[in-house]
Amino acid sequence: MRKHIQIGILQLVFLFAIGKAVAQEEPKIIKIIQAGGSTQDQFNFPGANILVKKEGIRVHLFHEGALIKSDVSYFYPKENFFRANGDVIFTQGDSLKMTCDQIEYDGTSKLAKAWGKVVLERPDMNLKTDTLFLDRANSKAFYNSFGTIEDEKRKLTSIRGIYFMDEKKYRFISSVKIDDPEYLLNSQRLDYYTESDKAFFYGKTTIVGEEYDIYCEKGAYDTQLQRGNFQENAVIFYDNKEIRGDSLYFENEKNYAAATNNISVIDTLNKSVINGHYGEVFKAKDSAIITRRGLAVNIIDQDSLYIHADTLIATGPTEKKILRGYYDVRIFKTDLRGKSDSLHLDQSTGLIKLLKLPLSRKESQILTASQKNKKNPILWFGRSQMSGDKIFLTSNMETKKLDSLKIIGNSWIIERDSISDTGFNQIKGGVLDGLFKEGELREIDVSKNTEVVYYMYSDEDNELIGIDKTTCSRLKMVTRENQIEDITFFVSPDGNLFPDKDLPLNERKLEGFIWREDERPNTIQELFSKEDNQFQPTEIKEVSIPEDFLQKIDE
Repeated sequence: MRKHIQIGILQLVFLFAIGKAVAQEEPKIIKIIQAGGSTQDQFNFPGANILVKKEGIRVHLFHEGALIKSDVSYFYPKENFFRANGDVIFTQGDSLKMTCDQIEYDGTSKLAKAWGKVVLERPDMNLKTDTLFLDRANSKAFYNSFGTIEDEKRKLTSIRGIYFMDEKKYRFISSVKIDDPEYLLNSQRLDYYTESDKAFFYGKTTIVGEEYDIYCEKGAYDTQLQRGNFQENAVIFYDNKEIRGDSLYFENEKNYAAATNNISVIDTLNKSVINGHYGEVFKAKDSAIITRRGLAVNIIDQDSLYIHADTLIATGPTEKKILRGYYDVRIFKTDLRGKSDSLHLDQSTGLIKLLKLPLSRKESQILTASQKNKKNPILWFGRSQMSGDKIFLTSNMETKKLDSLKIIGNSWIIERDSISDTGFNQIKGGVLDGLFKEGELREIDVSKNTEVVYYMYSDEDNELIGIDKTTCSRLKMVTRENQIEDITFFVSPDGNLFPDKDLPLNERKLEGFIWREDERPNTIQELFSKEDNQFQPTEIKEVSIPEDFLQKIDE
């Protein structure tokens, strides 16, 4: 009766396809080293020598460096094949030991099939499974009925797996799990190198640590140092944040994560988001830095406030989060637009500061008042343009609506006159205080050396009555739907109402006047500069997975 190892056609093709071909040389014959006794049963086991244990002497067979011990062995010398059972021990030098209930071995192909409580022992790791196929010619072992691998620290399990003995590498396939005291990793397919503790995975993969969760569909991970690169739908859940991007890097010991291209850092508690093309998160410092088309999104008055800057920095715990923006800051909200050199947003108080870079000594000497004002932070409410040295916006923390506005130094309100083609209503002063009602700017107080240019029309037919030029210590203005509705002057106002024909054009604008409508962002896309829009994302370096990793495997 012809004997052969029942390994299965697909499994056999797979084992040979992934390795080098068996050398075409004359096979060495399996040798009998010892046995307690020998018999034959030609009816049931034609051609076999039945070797048995007797008086404590077990059966020892030897083949090309491998010693196989058992209680009973059915040895077919013509086919160079045997089947053994009873406390089987298979050893190959000092590097490999396998125990099982039963084994079949073909000396020509050097293929073995072991089953029944199989344990494969190596100096660095043990493999346990129900059935294991051993390909000695290619130094591989294969199982497809669930296996467990354990070392001193962690346990790895999968439905299918291959062990590459020369490379000291495991390839796990289907329902892969690494159970470590510090984290749990699940994947669809994974290569694990026992000497370097490196893992390469492909397919839906999660890594859950004490203070982090990671998901990706392609990546590499150092299982000892807990650091790695993650790609394809990658996300890190970290310190109440979600970090997403085309490529993520994570290092647990340094409490550090980085993201490249199409990134988002999402604060899951206050629902704020920062987007960009490069970001770094420092957990120990409660900080995140985002650059390259950075864009933050915060909710104010049930509306999204978009903030763009060359560099965005978020610091502090969620309940006391501070967002800073540096260089070319632009903001956009349905009823509010703005621009400044830098921004400071304190989410614990609802305070937003729009600030400018200090003027150099040369700029202070040579720039005109208008040129200096062009560098000031600026806001647009409806048709009104407001600017000054410093701008402060405050939201009510209970209602999440805008509450107050303050502009300190060179405070300006400019609004193009609704009827005249060339006229501008202007208010200039030292300090501006504004109050919001239901999210709309309704009252404005301007104080300290206040100057006004205002176009006045009749109520009946909207005929221009004249142009009011007034100076005073303070004024109060009421607005509705972001337009000036009424102005009241206080403390010895001094001014005149000039007929249109009596006021020269060059006297209709206060000193330092500058109309900056061309800087106003009208869409979210206009928050980005020409340089931003020309930016090309960094070419992502693919995670370097083994060359044969994605070789098709028949399920």
